[in-house]
Amino acid sequence: MDQRALYQVLKWFSDTGVSDITSDAVATQRPAKKEITTLAELKEAISKVDIPLKKCALNMVFGTGNENADLLLLGEAPGEEEDKQGLPFVGQSGLLLDKILAAVDLDRTKVYITNILPWRPPGNRTPTGQEISMFRQYVLKHISLVNPKVVVCLGGTATKALLQTTDGIVHLRGKWTEIPEISARIMPTFHPAYLLRSPSQKREVWHDFLSVRDYLSQ
Repeated sequence: MDQRALYQVLKWFSDTGVSDITSDAVATQRPAKKEITTLAELKEAISKVDIPLKKCALNMVFGTGNENADLLLLGEAPGEEEDKQGLPFVGQSGLLLDKILAAVDLDRTKVYITNILPWRPPGNRTPTGQEISMFRQYVLKHISLVNPKVVVCLGGTATKALLQTTDGIVHLRGKWTEIPEISARIMPTFHPAYLLRSPSQKREVWHDFLSVRDYLSQ
């Protein structure tokens, strides 16, 4: 990472209230300019980030749904339709997600939905490791502000990014897990886009969401 890119990353972390940033080589401490305490403040801070990814997209896709939800759904990145509307999961994957939620007596008024990246990668490519590393602290802040009881990671990219693991989604799917940075329990499952290509796996995802529903009803 060159000096300009490193400065942008450090400035972004500082603006979002993160004062302790650890890389493979060094730990850098910077005083926070302003502690972000609301989703509106976080959205404003992210909108000011100057990165190439932002310039390739039409809209920032922040998050939507019930800001006091017990369940937060975490996807990978916006697609073409999400980029157009500025909302997460509004394309074909979103329609299938709505059906999955309905199958366990949930809907978008009862959940909160966001992504690892707030801008669409060019050509719907997979987010790079550098992009994920840059936005992971944003995701953790986003989750902490919503403060859900459960985070469902939709797909391998979201799961690996949040858990910081190299294990595949097939191995992790359906298994409750936790990380020290957030209080919510985490349930990895397949992404709706994968289910559109592999509909035989819908039953597995339904079981995962049943497990989530049962936990939330306790």
